[in-house]
Amino acid sequence: MQNLLRPTTLPFRCAGRQSTKRFTAFSRPNSTSSVNPRVVEQLTWPEYLAIRRGRRNWQTALTIPSAILGFAGGVAYFGTLETDATKPIWGIDPFFFYGICTVGCVGLGFLVGPSLGSFVWRATHRRSVALIDARDREFYQRIAKNRVDASLQSPTNPIPDYYGEKIGSIHQYRQWLRDQAKYKKKALLSEKS
Repeated sequence: MQNLLRPTTLPFRCAGRQSTKRFTAFSRPNSTSSVNPRVVEQLTWPEYLAIRRGRRNWQTALTIPSAILGFAGGVAYFGTLETDATKPIWGIDPFFFYGICTVGCVGLGFLVGPSLGSFVWRATHRRSVALIDARDREFYQRIAKNRVDASLQSPTNPIPDYYGEKIGSIHQYRQWLRDQAKYKKKALLSEKS
């Protein structure tokens, strides 16, 4: 006996008229029932951008704890090593060398944090990962199509948000498009004169 529930969409009827609103009821799956191939789940752009913003928040939130764990690990390891001040390591005083290595552990923790946050986010949102990945591909294709050519930038005037990382809503996407067009116009006009 299967105890899984599947959503079924039923029309909402009010006083003899059929409404366009629909609600979801749950029923047990039958062995003879099949999945309706016409019903395809799809994310809207505002939903996708809200999910994307949430994923970015997870990545940012786990950066600080992972950096702290890197620091604690570096201190725990390099703090317990025996040091002899008369024997330099690669020409550096051992205390400075171990300090540099501890700071390196903090940096490593800081770099691992976003990947760890992405992993945790994907583990908690397993059901919608395929939909989000499909939207990600479409979103990044739009970004690649609409962004300014990288050859137009200079060290003193970089392209604003080249990868579209800060886009979290439709309004921000439209602003990103305007910024890209403004930069492209500015760069091309300066080349002509």
